[in-house]
Amino acid sequence: MPMVKLPLTIEHGLLGFVRRQPLHGYEIYQRLCASEDLGLHWGWKQSQLYAELTRLEQEGYLQSSIEAQGSRPPRKVFELTTSGQAAFAEWIASPVLKGRDFQLEFPLKLYFAQQESREVARQLVASQQAECRSWLQSMERESLPSDAGMGYPEIVQQFRMSQIETIMAWLETCAAQIDQGEKSKDA
Repeated sequence: MPMVKLPLTIEHGLLGFVRRQPLHGYEIYQRLCASEDLGLHWGWKQSQLYAELTRLEQEGYLQSSIEAQGSRPPRKVFELTTSGQAAFAEWIASPVLKGRDFQLEFPLKLYFAQQESREVARQLVASQQAECRSWLQSMERESLPSDAGMGYPEIVQQFRMSQIETIMAWLETCAAQIDQGEKSKDA
C-alpha cells in the first residue's frame, strides 16, 4: 500500500515508543498509562491506540510481525520503518505551527526530545521560540487601530497575543532548565 504523507501530529509521538526497540501494542499502552508525564497529555483508550498503530502501519511508518506466545494468542510487535524513523526525527525537530495545537503537541515533543539528548531538546525549544516570535509579529502586523477603544476583535486579539507571550516566557524557562541541567552534568 503506498504511503500517504499526512501532517505530523501528536500521533507521531507513538513512533517515539518504538524508536529504540520493537514493542507490541499492549506494551505501548502500558507505558502510556504508567507514565505520569504522558498521562497528562494522552488520554487514549486502548482501542484508539490500536487503531492509530494500524494507521501508522498503513502509512508506512511502522511494520509489524507476529510473535508466538506459547498457549496464549500471538501478538503483533511493531517496529519503526526507515520512513518512520525519518518522520519521528522530523516531528521531534519541528516546532508546533499553530498556537491552538501547542498545549497538547509541544509537551509531547519535549518529552521525547529530552530522551534523545539535551541538544535535541535545546534545538526544539529554540525553533519553537522562533515560531512563537513569528506568530506574535504576524499578529502585531494584523493589529487594527481602533479609535473607539477595545472592541471584541481587539480584545480577542489581545488575549491571543498574551497567550503567545506566556508561551514564550515558559519556553525561556524550559531553555534555562535545559541549560541548567547541562551545567549540573558538567560539574
